[in-house]
Amino acid sequence: AGSTATYTDIATRIGMPSAVRAVANACGANTLAVAIPCHRVVRSDGSLSGYRWGVERKRKLLEIEAAEGAGLFSGL
Repeated sequence: AGSTATYTDIATRIGMPSAVRAVANACGANTLAVAIPCHRVVRSDGSLSGYRWGVERKRKLLEIEAAEGAGLFSGL
């Protein structure tokens, strides 16, 4: 399980704090979801937004990762 970050967090981490929209666009265009887990990037208020494969899939991936982090799938 991974942790989430906001689009603002990512823009700041790359040294371009005003590039929030560019970060969101890059996440929305990401075709390498397995290698670059953009589903973990959320809005500043914690809500979910654009994901190449839909917000519901993004929500489900985060739920699965949260359950794994809680140890619900350990031993399977």
